[in-house]
Amino acid sequence: MPFYLGLDTGTSGTKAILIDETGRTLATHTHEYDLSTPKPLWAEQHPDTDWWVAAQDAIQSVLAKAGATGSQVAAVGLTGQMHGSVFLDAHHNVLRPALLWCDARTGAECAEITEAIGGEAKLFGAIGQPVFTSFTAPKILWVRKHEPQVYEKVAKVLLPKDYTRFKLTSEFATEVSDASGTSLLDVRNRQWSQPMLDALQIPSDFLPPVYESTVVSGEITPEAAALTGLVAGTPVVGGGGDQAAGAVGCGIVETGRVSLSLGTSGVVFAHLDKPFFDPKAIQTFCHAVPGAFHLMGCVISAAGSFEWYKDTFAPDMTYDTITAGAATVPAGCEGLLFAPYLAGERNPYFDPQARGAFVGATLRTSSRDWFARAVLEGVSYGFKDLMTLLESSGAPINEVRVMGGGTKSDLWRQILSDVVGRSLHRVNNDEGPAFGAALLAMVGTNQYQSVPEASAATIQTTDETAPGANVDTYKKYYPMYRSLYPALKQTFADVAAATN
Repeated sequence: MPFYLGLDTGTSGTKAILIDETGRTLATHTHEYDLSTPKPLWAEQHPDTDWWVAAQDAIQSVLAKAGATGSQVAAVGLTGQMHGSVFLDAHHNVLRPALLWCDARTGAECAEITEAIGGEAKLFGAIGQPVFTSFTAPKILWVRKHEPQVYEKVAKVLLPKDYTRFKLTSEFATEVSDASGTSLLDVRNRQWSQPMLDALQIPSDFLPPVYESTVVSGEITPEAAALTGLVAGTPVVGGGGDQAAGAVGCGIVETGRVSLSLGTSGVVFAHLDKPFFDPKAIQTFCHAVPGAFHLMGCVISAAGSFEWYKDTFAPDMTYDTITAGAATVPAGCEGLLFAPYLAGERNPYFDPQARGAFVGATLRTSSRDWFARAVLEGVSYGFKDLMTLLESSGAPINEVRVMGGGTKSDLWRQILSDVVGRSLHRVNNDEGPAFGAALLAMVGTNQYQSVPEASAATIQTTDETAPGANVDTYKKYYPMYRSLYPALKQTFADVAAATN
C-alpha cells in the first residue's frame, strides 16, 4: 500500500504527516522553532536554520515513527504559512531572515503600492483585493527601500513552502492558492499580474512559475534524499497555502461548506465555484481545488493570542489548566473585553497599527482566569466579525466545520459556537494543512481523480457543538467589543508613531 507525506512549514514548527490511501494517519511529527521579533511589529524566521533543519527532522522522524521507508512514500505534498518572503541570491543563498505573514512593518509600502498602480480601483482590477502588510509585495518594497544592499543581490523571492520545495527538489515553483496572497497574482486569471509587476518595478524573474495545486512540480533530489530518508525521484506536488490546504483537509471543497480555523491566526474560509470580489470586506483567493476560488477573512492573532497570554501571564500553567480556570468565570466576564490585535488586524479593519487591549477591568477582576476567558471571548468576537462579512457577501453557508489547535478545547469551541450562533462540526482528523497537503499529493499522482473525490473518500464529520445557554449574553457584549476599535483607533496610531 502506498503512503503519502504532507509537510507543513508552519509558524511555530514544521509538521510532517504520513497517511495511507484511505486517509488513515500512520504518524505525525512536529519540529518546533521560535519566532523572532527584533522590533515592534516585526516577525522573522530563518529559512535555512529554522525551516529546512526542521523539515529534515520532521520527515526522518515521521518515517521512523511509522516504521516506514522512503521507498513506501508515493508522493509528497507541501503547505505552509502564507505571505512570507524568502530572498535568495543568484547562488540560491538566503540573503536575510524571512519576513513573515504576521510582520506588520510595511504600512507605508502598502500605501505606495496602491498609489503606484493608480489607485484602489486599478489595484482591485489587477489583483482583486487591497494590499495588506501581511502580503508579500510590500515586503519586497520594504527590503528595496530599507536594505538596498540586500535587494541588489536578490535573484528569487519565494514563499515559505516553496523554499522547502526548492530544498527538496532544486525546482523553483509555486501554486495559485499561496500565490494569491502575494499581491502579485491576477486571481481572476490565476497567473502573475504583469501590471502589478510593472507598476512596482519588480522583475518577473524574481517569481517562480505558478501552477495549480495538484500539479507535480518537482522530484526529490539525491541530496535531499540523503538528508530526509526519502527516495530520489519521489514526486513533489504543488500543495497549497496553509489555509487552502487546511480547508482541503477539512473537506471544504464544495459550495456551502465553510471552515473556521483556530490556529495561530484565525480564518473563516468558504469554497466558491466562481469568484466573488469585494475590495472593502473579505479576500477572494484561488483555492487549492483546481479552477475553484475561496473567500477568506483573517483574525491575525487567534490561538496566537492565547499563546501570548500563556507565555506572558501564565507560563507556569498548561493550556488545559488555563481553560479550566476560564470555565469558572461567567460568560461575558462582566464586561471585561479583549481586543486581539496583537499584530495589527486584517479583517474587517485592514489596520497594521492596531494593538491588543484589555478593557473593562474592575476590582472584581481578581485572577488570571478572568483575563484568560476574555482572551477566548475576544478572539471569538473576531470570528463573529468574519462570519458577518461572509454572510454579507451572500455566500451560502450550509455547514460550518472547525479545525486548528484551539478547537480541541471544549470550552473555546462552545464559546465560539455561542458567539457566532452556528453549530460547529469537527471531522475525523485534526491534522490540518499537512493532511490536506497529503491529499493533494494523492490527487497529483492519480490515487484519486479529483480533490472532492479524495475528500469524500477520507473525511467525515464526527461531532457537533451547538449554540448553548450563553448566546444571548454574547449578543449583548458583542456590540461593546465592536466599539473598541473605533474608540481606540487614533490611540493605536499615536502609539505606533511614538514607538516607530
